[in-house]
Amino acid sequence: MTPIPVVAEPVDAAVRRAVRPAVVYPNGTLQTPDLALLEKAKGHMKKIDEVIVPPRDGRSFNVPKGHFFRIVSIDGPQVGDLNLWNAHDLTERFFSGKTRALHATHVCVGNRLWSNLPSLRPMATITHDTLSWYGWDEDGGGVHDVIGTRCDPYTNRLLSGGDYHHCCHSNLTNALASAKGLSFGEAEPHVHDVLNVFMCTGFTRDTHQYFMKASPVRPGDYLELFAEIDLIGALSACPGGDCGSSHSSDAVPCYPLKVEIFRPNMAVLEGWPWPEKNAYRPLE
Repeated sequence: MTPIPVVAEPVDAAVRRAVRPAVVYPNGTLQTPDLALLEKAKGHMKKIDEVIVPPRDGRSFNVPKGHFFRIVSIDGPQVGDLNLWNAHDLTERFFSGKTRALHATHVCVGNRLWSNLPSLRPMATITHDTLSWYGWDEDGGGVHDVIGTRCDPYTNRLLSGGDYHHCCHSNLTNALASAKGLSFGEAEPHVHDVLNVFMCTGFTRDTHQYFMKASPVRPGDYLELFAEIDLIGALSACPGGDCGSSHSSDAVPCYPLKVEIFRPNMAVLEGWPWPEKNAYRPLE
C-alpha cells in the first residue's frame, strides 16, 4: 500500500482553523409555515385511507394537496425510507440534499421537504413528530435524517460480494413500478435519496463517518406531514429493522409500518400560500 504523504502544517495553521463558520442558508430567509393554521385545519380531519408496508418491503400511497399523512410505527421499532414525487410529474421529486442545506442534517417540525431543481418548492411540511423529545444524544445522533442515501443492492455487492434483494432502493423501485405500471428498469431512475424516517444517525467525532444506532421509535409513534402539492409517495420498511446493527439483513427483527392519509377542514386552508414552481428562468 502506498503510504499517505504527511504534509507539514503551515505556520498560520491555527489562524486558518480559527476562522468562524458562516451558515450557508440562514433560516431567517425562508418563509415560515403557519403551523397554527395547519393545526386548526386538523381540528376535524378525517382519515380517508391507510396503507400497511410489510417488513422488508415497500408500498406506494397518494396524498392530495392540502391533506395530511402520517408514518406510524405499529408493531415494533422500525425505520422507514421515504421517497416523494409530484403525482403528475415524476421528474419533480424530493431533494434531500437541498433540504439538508436549507434546514439541517435531521429534519423536525416546521421544516419542509423541498423538490429538486428546477422546481425547488416545498413538497411537504412536517407538522408533528412524537419523537421530537429525542433531540441530540451524547454520540451526536438524531432522528429523521436527510444525510443517508438508502440501502441498495449495488453497494451491498460492492462491500460484501453478495446479492441482497430487499434493500430499500429495490423496495422503493418496486413500489413505484407497481403504482405507475412501469417495469423495474423504467421506475429505477426515479428513485432518489430519502428521508430516513425514525432512523437515528450522525457522524462519528473521530473519523466523521456516518453511523446509525437503534432507533428510539416505539409502537404508536408517528411523523406527520402536510402535502403542499399532490404527492405520490413510496415507503420502505427497512430490512435493518431499528437499524441498530445492520441495514440489509434477513436476520434482524423487522416490523410493518403504516401510512395514514387524512382530509382536514379544507375551508380553513382557503388562503394557504400553495407553492408554485421556482420562478427563476435561465438566460437564453
